Amino acid sequence: MKTWFVTGASRGLGRELTEQLLARGDRVAATLRHPDQLDDLRAAHGDRLWVRALDVTDTAAQRQVVDAAFAALGRIDVVVPNAGLGVFGAAEELADDDVERVLATNLTAVVQLVRAVLPHLRAQGGGRLMPVSSMGAHVTFPAFSLYHASKWGLEGFAETVAAEVAPLAIDVVLVEPGMIRTTFYDAARTAPELPAYGHLHGPRVAVEDMPGDQARTVAEIIAAGDAPRRADGVPRRVLLGSDAWSLVTTALRRRLDEAEAQRETAGATDLPAVRS
Repeated sequence: MKTWFVTGASRGLGRELTEQLLARGDRVAATLRHPDQLDDLRAAHGDRLWVRALDVTDTAAQRQVVDAAFAALGRIDVVVPNAGLGVFGAAEELADDDVERVLATNLTAVVQLVRAVLPHLRAQGGGRLMPVSSMGAHVTFPAFSLYHASKWGLEGFAETVAAEVAPLAIDVVLVEPGMIRTTFYDAARTAPELPAYGHLHGPRVAVEDMPGDQARTVAEIIAAGDAPRRADGVPRRVLLGSDAWSLVTTALRRRLDEAEAQRETAGATDLPAVRS
């Protein structure tokens, strides 16, 4: 039996992850804004589900909840920073509050959660961090700039932390789903539209047309959490969804091709002694 810490457990991947973990006999420390949304799971699974109210953008509260979870449960094996949100709209259409909320929730809150759990993971001799990122950390779509900014930033932070904590038996695995049929898109706000961006205001992909299945995606997240630690570590990223694999590999190849083409011009900025 493992113990998991999951943020954003009220809906979507977070709720599905909590349900599947409890169903297989694990313990879950689940956080969400309104704990009563998990009353049915608490009734069914008793003290294997530890629940606390949490707004992840409240750093002080997040630290208190983390400390309380480790104190109550003794050990937490896998930490899944999952809480997130998105706003549809061209960069100019977004409100100041949109910028602050998305970056605070998707990026700053994860940074602070990781910082809060690391002393506990070190003290217990290891663990696994599995931030929920996205294929949107490698590719971009117009009218979703804030989401992409937060995920690209998250990946830079997580990859750096991974190198820092690897000698401490702490793994970092970035979860990168494609487009999944979840309630995430229902909750995403749409900014007021400006006529200048009419070319972006057409219909978007409907949730029912997205290829990813929520339950299957979560099953793969759990498998990544269970994967044994090898001598060479664990995979840094887990792509989930055929769309994620196709779009990300295409984007990475294109980026590499562009870099390769600049090999000579890049060296033109070196000091003469280095170039010779």
